[in-house]
Amino acid sequence: MEHPLTRDNTPEAAAGPLDRPRRPVGLETLAYGGDYNPEQWPEEVWPEDVRLMREAGVTMVSVGIFSWALLETERGAYDFGWLDRLLDLLHANGIRVDLGTPTVVPPAWFYRDHPEALPVNREGVRYEFGSRGAICHSSPAYQQAAASITEQLARRYGKHPAVALWHVHNEYGVPVSACWCETSAEHFRRWLTERYTTLKQLNEAWGTTFWGQHYTSWDDIRPPRLTPTAGNPAQQLDWARFTSDALLDNFRRERDILHRLAPGIPVTTNFMTALSQCESLDYWAWGREVDLVANDHYLVAEGERNHINLAMSADLTRSVAGGRPWLLLEHSTGAVNWQPRNLAKQPGEMARNSLAHVARGSDGAMFFQWRASRHGAEKFHSAMLPHAGTDSRIWREVVELGSALGSLGEVRDSRVVADAAVLWDWQSWWAQRLEWRPSVDLDARERADSWYAAAYDRHLTVDFAHPEADLAGYPLVLVPALYLMTEAASRNLRRYVENGGTLVVSCFSGIVDEHDAVHPGPHPGALREVLGLTVEEFAPLRAGQRVRLTGDGDGAEPTGDGAELTGDGAELTGDVWSEFVVPRGAETLWRYADGPAAGHAAVTRHALGAGSAWYVSSRLDAAGLDSVLARAAAEAGLPERELPRDVEVVERAGAHGRYLFAVNHSGADARVPLPGDGVELLTGAPVSGTLDVPAGTTRVVRL
Repeated sequence: MEHPLTRDNTPEAAAGPLDRPRRPVGLETLAYGGDYNPEQWPEEVWPEDVRLMREAGVTMVSVGIFSWALLETERGAYDFGWLDRLLDLLHANGIRVDLGTPTVVPPAWFYRDHPEALPVNREGVRYEFGSRGAICHSSPAYQQAAASITEQLARRYGKHPAVALWHVHNEYGVPVSACWCETSAEHFRRWLTERYTTLKQLNEAWGTTFWGQHYTSWDDIRPPRLTPTAGNPAQQLDWARFTSDALLDNFRRERDILHRLAPGIPVTTNFMTALSQCESLDYWAWGREVDLVANDHYLVAEGERNHINLAMSADLTRSVAGGRPWLLLEHSTGAVNWQPRNLAKQPGEMARNSLAHVARGSDGAMFFQWRASRHGAEKFHSAMLPHAGTDSRIWREVVELGSALGSLGEVRDSRVVADAAVLWDWQSWWAQRLEWRPSVDLDARERADSWYAAAYDRHLTVDFAHPEADLAGYPLVLVPALYLMTEAASRNLRRYVENGGTLVVSCFSGIVDEHDAVHPGPHPGALREVLGLTVEEFAPLRAGQRVRLTGDGDGAEPTGDGAELTGDGAELTGDVWSEFVVPRGAETLWRYADGPAAGHAAVTRHALGAGSAWYVSSRLDAAGLDSVLARAAAEAGLPERELPRDVEVVERAGAHGRYLFAVNHSGADARVPLPGDGVELLTGAPVSGTLDVPAGTTRVVRL
């Protein structure tokens, strides 16, 4: 079956232009290495670095990302000698280079000349120089200076034999995405005129008749700065869109210079797709603009089962890439430096994390950074070469991982085989988290995390998809949080179900349109027809309150004492949210046994065409969500996999064969059934029937 994401991952075309190179030039194996910042060290150290890189199996390093002040010492005064010598040294030792444009860190001299390019926060306070990413992306001075240094780099190194990949900027949107200054206000107004053309259209879209906000001049429109109470939600939503677009325009500007002056080298920037790490960019739009999707991922160190967040980020990154292979451009060998408690990784955890990313589509594993820094804010961040040097556990594990990745080169360019899709939309997330929603406890990110974890625990590999994407290849589609939903998405989901798909939708979805206006008629407006129901009223729960849901017994009324009923499942538990659901064609599978909506339908199923649409109207706990997902997955024809908890099994398939990755995150040895015979690539051992995966390890089988 053709992979759905190869056809259409977003409302427009799949990620990136089709005629661009999509992998690092000259790199014939998986990428392995990290950010290399040799400017922090005497030049006499460089040969030792390169010798150790070769010992560790490093194949590529990222260079120059924070070097603007050293490359352009004053406006128009350039010093490329040190970078010339570095690239020549790396090339002579067979190490490829991901060359950065250093535009995330404008030099002090730039801000001396252009203090207005420092960003202003929502409260009107201008940030100072001395950190990173302190940029007003609407500043013409910044845009011109960034384009200038990018052009200089492209002209000088566009044909250098070491350069395999261009790396624009660094982690757009982190730590500053929006600027509320007057320059940004003017830019925002230009963006709005392109979007709406006339003030009449803008007033209608923003609902400015509410609270007397009607505009008669474009000049009266400001960014949504601090207001005495809740601001216009449609204006705030458009501001979030504008912010993502403003940063994307700057990426495109640098990318186009690199395409023009170095046409054979792909261009990327490092995303941060994990919902725990970046909230301000619409990565569906960004994924279409890069030649190769790359991502940075850092574990939430204190998070329980944080490998699920890793898997989710990897799946989301791959999906933004249109299902194509992508590249993990940064993660950590051990502790990071910026979390409240920066926990060290346990022995073997670094390799397991790295190979889990590869399992889910990355064609390599890169780190921040190569050598640990002695100075600056990140001196306690782990590195491939730690402060402890080569006589350390981290170094020994770095060398072992390099050898392991070297044995997996044949998996490059293969694609992950997915079982189901999860719908996600950054713009809906932006809208749902605005002020004055029915409950502060109902959070889109929390629902996405929980529903993904439920799929993970049923050993389902998922793609993420935009609500308007082609879903035909997926037997099961999950919708954990889709408060904002367009008419196009509504038609898309109805078509999906009518054509035989199984759709499972969470509460508070389909409520508003793209302008945060409630769809006409009863909730859930955009999903009424496909779900076969209406919601008369939301019934949020008090803090700490729980409700019980009982199986409906093939349509029977619930018992008076709320006891568990037979037929459609065990008793479920929900919190935070309930609804007064009125089935209008849907059958009731579970009802509320107590709480404000007692007696009303809680979980429903609507047969429509050749498929079905399920609705979950409360925030179920993990066990309850698993009960619903188990039934829906069975109806979709997905087999139940008998695998231990926290043992993930993912398949990649490509021109050279099929590869089964088994990653054991648990503390117990595991045995994984195989669909055939094969060879375990990390040990070279033949395997048949079953695969033994010791605790905390990874195995990769060519089937």
